Amino acid sequence: MITPLDFWHQHMPVLSILIPAFTAFILVLLGNPGSGSLTHDWRQPWRRTISLVSVLCGLVTAVSYLIASNTGHIYVYQLGEWAAPFGIVLVLDRLSAFMLVLTYSLAVPLLWFASKKWDERGRYFHAMVHFLLMGLCGAFLTGDLFNLFVFFEILLMASYVLLLHGQGKARFQLGIHYVTINLLASALFLIGLGMIYGSVGSLNMTDVARLLPTLENDRHQLAVAGGLLLFVVFGIKAAMLPVGFWLPKTYAVAATPVAALFTIMTKVGIYAILRVNGTVFGGESGQTLFSHWLLPIGLITSLYGVIAALAAERLRRFAGFMILSSVGTILIAISMSSTAAWAAGLYYLVHSTLIAASLYLLCGWITSQRGEFKDHLKVAPKMKQDRIIAATFFIIALMMAGLPPFSGFLGKIMILQATAGFPDQGWVIGFILTVSLLSIIAFTRVGFILFWRATSPEENPKEAAYIAYQLLPEKAPPRNDQAIYLLLTALMLYVLCAAPILNYVQQTAQQIQQPDLYAQTILKRDENQQVISVQPFDPDYLPETKYGGETEDPNAHYIPYMINKNTLEGEHLSEYKQRQIQQQEHEQHTFDQNVSLKPMEQ
Repeated sequence: MITPLDFWHQHMPVLSILIPAFTAFILVLLGNPGSGSLTHDWRQPWRRTISLVSVLCGLVTAVSYLIASNTGHIYVYQLGEWAAPFGIVLVLDRLSAFMLVLTYSLAVPLLWFASKKWDERGRYFHAMVHFLLMGLCGAFLTGDLFNLFVFFEILLMASYVLLLHGQGKARFQLGIHYVTINLLASALFLIGLGMIYGSVGSLNMTDVARLLPTLENDRHQLAVAGGLLLFVVFGIKAAMLPVGFWLPKTYAVAATPVAALFTIMTKVGIYAILRVNGTVFGGESGQTLFSHWLLPIGLITSLYGVIAALAAERLRRFAGFMILSSVGTILIAISMSSTAAWAAGLYYLVHSTLIAASLYLLCGWITSQRGEFKDHLKVAPKMKQDRIIAATFFIIALMMAGLPPFSGFLGKIMILQATAGFPDQGWVIGFILTVSLLSIIAFTRVGFILFWRATSPEENPKEAAYIAYQLLPEKAPPRNDQAIYLLLTALMLYVLCAAPILNYVQQTAQQIQQPDLYAQTILKRDENQQVISVQPFDPDYLPETKYGGETEDPNAHYIPYMINKNTLEGEHLSEYKQRQIQQQEHEQHTFDQNVSLKPMEQ
């Protein structure tokens, strides 16, 4: 009898994808009458309850993943019970568990905030959020490059709808641009995958990393070109320059909770660069890419973001440019390709995500209290809650600029320490310190306009300005300020718990730099301890299944190593295939077998 604990261990990696997937399907089946009717719709409390319970379950699941992966064990889940590289696998390691906890730590307070009125401004808000979470979780867990593309498309399709949540001309216009850019990126993604598969014969990340050094020169160059094309795609997702100009305007028009949730989207691109270009293509070509291209890209992105923030005319665009700057800082850390630098980059990644979400929530709070001035950086009457808003802005500014004693300061100190022995140490230190100084100046400018130069409100009851000011809300939008406090509290705890977190990210960086460990865990071996794979790729080879007819398959003896025992004894393999397996297993004891699979003879 299978106990719940056994079931949990057996299916652990896939549950983090199934929870938001089933939640999204249930929410879609509940129906949605339209944004104008949601306030009085009896199903709306059910939607909110189901959605919040689901993200809480997702957070608990992610934390359990973090605890399980902290042992150093890599969990592999075989979809369809076919082993890699022939089947698709999910891989739960330290890095994927770390990203899942970050995703749900952000989703819980934001969804709780959005469940108070914001979710009534458009249809299927909660369903789209859970489809987005499904795509994020799948992207962080998959061990297959094509499945990475699939989950990218799932989260992107959900983001298209969420970007238009609340409607509006500006959202529609920039939504078209956002969709066009991502469709182009998806096309490049597919082309890159085709180049890799055509030259390597596999799309499993671990298998590609193993086979890449063994390829002939022309095939190797084609595979590397495909990897570089993927780097461009991931760069678009991460919003690095010169393919990241879309982010500030696009995020500026999104609804407040949506813009805050989208801060995790750029981190998917950074994760993919680290996972694919940093490890799968992490050999000589990867080192060349990082040292020759990623470092200057990171430096320029970081500097451009903060300079553009200095000239921003709207608070939301200011937040977008500061996100660009933080993306550049993380790319700088990744480009150094050392364990210490990657650990520092991962630590700073969490900080930059949560603080950027807090800034977007603060933008919504400020906009609600400035009336017709909205988030324009122009002198306006004092906000009714100017003191508490100013204090919150001040704390966010200190955190985002990287001043002590907050997590941003600690993350940047770790990056600076990781430059020891790095050839371009002077450039990295100089740019990071310069960007930090300019960030302080940028926040000072914004605070000066919003608070210091704010005028006294009109006191004459006969003036229209007096009436307009009196109509402004006395308090923050429901749950807006509380959601900010939750995120800031999480960042405070992030600093207080820095010791175990630093230990975890350091072990994470060490783990993802061990391709042999992943190969031993994910890939199957025959009785001679040779990895079972396909090299070189033969497009004419077609493995037989139950419905494949009676075709001679020279690789039938590998099947018992690749699928589950119950499946092997089930009905999905024909009797003809079973006889082939038995015959070739008998011959295996007499003849030596080649390391790689033999193509079918025509």
